[in-house]
Amino acid sequence: MSAEQPLVLIVEDEPDLADLYATWLRNDYSVRVAYGGREALDKLDDEVDVVLLDRRMPDLSGDEALSEIRDRGFECRVAMVTAVEPDFDIIAMGFDDYLVKPVSREALTETVSNLILRNAYDVGIQDLFSLASKKALLESEKDEAALEENEEYQRLTARLNELRRELDETLGQLDETEGISAVYRDIGGEADIDN
Repeated sequence: MSAEQPLVLIVEDEPDLADLYATWLRNDYSVRVAYGGREALDKLDDEVDVVLLDRRMPDLSGDEALSEIRDRGFECRVAMVTAVEPDFDIIAMGFDDYLVKPVSREALTETVSNLILRNAYDVGIQDLFSLASKKALLESEKDEAALEENEEYQRLTARLNELRRELDETLGQLDETEGISAVYRDIGGEADIDN
């Protein structure tokens, strides 16, 4: 991960849109632009903090590029930025967030900011954010009956609840040993934390 400004790789096969996203982000981030999936994989390295990835591209789809990013072991956060409406197939995908086009400047910059923040958390917290994002997305797109019938969604919900319990347990143990107060004192925060 970069030590200076976080680095965002924009992957979009529509040059005008890719350049617009880059313009929106350049004041706060270092930016690389790739106009296709194969070019994105060539421009990807350990310095990239966030990838904004279109799903529909002619040379290599965003889904294929995402699989390759994860297979190569890159630890960057990935947001799909696409016109493809989400379906239950997203549950198995290794992205961290999903934006449906058209995307506003505010939504794009907020998403990148949140993904940069997530990089500071450990893998369990990152998984929690990713699963919660997928669950919220599906709940906004699907009716209750479809959600109740889908086994993948049920497994997603169960895993999310399990991660939340584990996190609550960990935070509870920290609180019991005054670990949270000590952490807050160490970073200059308030020391009095209520349960």
